[in-house]
Amino acid sequence: MTGFGFPFGCVAAVAAVMLAVFAGATRYPWYALVTLGAVVLVAAARTSFMEAAGVAVVAWALHDGFVLGRAGELRFDWPSAVAAGVLGLVLVAGAGAAVLGRAPLAVRVPAPRRPAKLPSRSPAHTAT
Repeated sequence: MTGFGFPFGCVAAVAAVMLAVFAGATRYPWYALVTLGAVVLVAAARTSFMEAAGVAVVAWALHDGFVLGRAGELRFDWPSAVAAGVLGLVLVAGAGAAVLGRAPLAVRVPAPRRPAKLPSRSPAHTAT
């Protein structure tokens, strides 16, 4: 999905904010923060880091402008900083999970054993 992650993430973030506002996120801003966190987490797990970082910035701007502030103007205060921190941590966690999920597990496979060559002995006691 690389290449389309940013536009899809932005559309998903707008839909998440609209859903959260309809659910009452203007009174309880964590509604929007949870839904936007899920969008950023999916974007970080499915796209490149730069696309997911762009989605996180857009998600923060939507949360800051339309949930914390109703006029669409960005605010720079304590709740805005908390939202930026939460979305940043979700971005790092999602990107880390994606890296761990894509990395092959380092498994050491031992070399096959060769049968030992034993000197042949004649038995000491043979029945005749």
